Amino acid sequence: MKPFALNIAILCSCSAIVAVVGDVGTATSYDPPYLPTKCKGSRLDQFPEGGFFVAASEGLWDNGAACGRRYLMRCISGLKRPCKDGFIAVEVVDLCRASPCPATLLLSNKAFDAISRYPKAHVNIEYAQI
Repeated sequence: MKPFALNIAILCSCSAIVAVVGDVGTATSYDPPYLPTKCKGSRLDQFPEGGFFVAASEGLWDNGAACGRRYLMRCISGLKRPCKDGFIAVEVVDLCRASPCPATLLLSNKAFDAISRYPKAHVNIEYAQI
């Protein structure tokens, strides 16, 4: 193979590499009432401005240490192509109330609407603590 052709082949194979920014999990929405929460009870000031908050599954809960943690996340796949483009930042305010929890993260309706075209979808997400 000629050196020029080899360089083109290497360049093409490198452009297909995609960097993962964090962990992969699942998400769905959860409906009000959002109070009381396991983090700060009935305090309204626990919710971040903009309404982008989540309830964490037991795997992320870490005996309550997850309260206040922030995650950068995006939708990566799901049935009927539900994902909207872009990342959102969310904050943990609660422990998932269902057992077993239906997803890694349960998003407020407002947060879920920012990443999915369908309000009751179950989507795959990529997320990283920030």
